[in-house]
Amino acid sequence: MRPIKLIEVKSEIAAGTRGASLGVDALKIASLDKKSTFFAEYDPISVKDENDMLYKGNKFPFAKYIDGVFTMLDRVSKTVKAERKKGKFPIILAGDHSTAAGTICGLKAAAPDKRLGVIWIDAHADMHSPYTTPSGNMHGMPLAIVCGLDNLECQVNDIDENTKQLWENIKEIGISGPKISPTDIVFMSVRSTEAPEDFLIEKYNIPNFTIRDINNRGISTVCKEALESLKDCEQIYISFDVDSLDSNISSGTGTPVENGLSIDQALEMNKELIKDKRVCCWEIVEVNPTFDHENVTAEAAFDILEETTKSLVSNF
Repeated sequence: MRPIKLIEVKSEIAAGTRGASLGVDALKIASLDKKSTFFAEYDPISVKDENDMLYKGNKFPFAKYIDGVFTMLDRVSKTVKAERKKGKFPIILAGDHSTAAGTICGLKAAAPDKRLGVIWIDAHADMHSPYTTPSGNMHGMPLAIVCGLDNLECQVNDIDENTKQLWENIKEIGISGPKISPTDIVFMSVRSTEAPEDFLIEKYNIPNFTIRDINNRGISTVCKEALESLKDCEQIYISFDVDSLDSNISSGTGTPVENGLSIDQALEMNKELIKDKRVCCWEIVEVNPTFDHENVTAEAAFDILEETTKSLVSNF
């Protein structure tokens, strides 16, 4: 059996709202309310955060706190690489979604010769760069980072030299060059994108299984098709952002979007996908209890975390 290793990443410097750093603790409180022993069974390790930078102000309008984001991604990459080298299966509990880039960098650094695919369960495509971002929030950039995409065809921002250099540096974390190909990404439940992201999705023909697909064809069929589209990948990483859930459920996140997954759909989807033997890492992100009511979103997220882990263990 491959032992599971929980990794906590309480970073929120790349989010546009405050509070995602509290998401991990909200999951733990949910586990207590449900009288679960999950966190006793899987003792986590923590990656040091850089959230104190928020008090000092941002110097990079088109890549907010990119100096701190670089530090975080590098730390996460090194942690994930080390755990994978030990033969562990990382389950990552993270704040803002930018650190998923660090996870992918670490997975690739641990196995540079293995082709890595990504299943991105999210309301957003997260494929912006500093050249295209409408907000400057770097939790909208992790897939651009790991694909090495500037998307200059859709450039709207003129970035300064310091930002440009840090952006080049951040794309080199883990191993030099792109970690994945955009053609090895599958979107699930993505429904809030901007024109530069739509350009990339069309350019690389990235599949997106929408809520309509899921409702009409069922979770099992959609999961099979998603995995089949990554048939040439030797490893698969799954990233689950709680804003993939419908906004009626996901009030406890920074960027809720209507017309998303139900809790049951998210549960079934993650439990089914993680059965694939190529899956090497699973991550849950963006729980924000400051927007929640009685920890409802965190409780739903914890159910998904616990049940997905059980499905993983049963298929080791």
